[in-house]
Amino acid sequence: MNKKAVCIISGGMDSALGATIAQNEGYEIIALHFNYGQRTEQKELDSFRKIAKSLEVLESYEIELDFFKQIGASALTDSSLDVPTSGVEEGVPITYVPFRNGIFLSIATAIAEKHGAEALFIGVVEEDSSGYPDCRDSYIRSMEQSINLGTKEETKLSIKMPLVHLKKSEIVAKSIELGVPLKDTWSCYQNEEQACGVCDSCRLRLNGFKLAGEVDPIGYL
Repeated sequence: MNKKAVCIISGGMDSALGATIAQNEGYEIIALHFNYGQRTEQKELDSFRKIAKSLEVLESYEIELDFFKQIGASALTDSSLDVPTSGVEEGVPITYVPFRNGIFLSIATAIAEKHGAEALFIGVVEEDSSGYPDCRDSYIRSMEQSINLGTKEETKLSIKMPLVHLKKSEIVAKSIELGVPLKDTWSCYQNEEQACGVCDSCRLRLNGFKLAGEVDPIGYL
């Protein structure tokens, strides 16, 4: 039997590369995407579907998590809060969605148990990210331990985070090397037609392309 991996794919560049790496490591891909009331929900979903199609995944899941919008407390899910556009600053930004990755990994675990998967892939980036606490290597490792304590004895899941210590420029270069369809990825926090170019995520992406000496194939305002 071929080994399987559940890959959390947001529609962004990082998770698209992570899933491509999983495929190159010989895993059959079970693609997983979450609609959680984020501002760019439809665009991210469209990007996810294109990425999943290009990877020829074994199975695809689109999970609705509308409670994130009810909880709020993040500029990504609460329309009363402005997405910051002044540049990446120290500390946890207002775009942090409370415990999002912990919830995502828990649901991914349930799907992995169903399919008998061996691994979960998540495209977290620690060093060149926006300061999200749930993107840290140490946190993901602790989740891996908890997941394996709380699942069936025969379930032995490894959480893979192949990008966690990469810079955004390295992610761009690796994506191009592996043929990731970057034109189909989306990073902007605020817009769905053309990327704003000034939110934290756009700034990190654009700087990554600049330092890699490459041109971003998506459109900006």
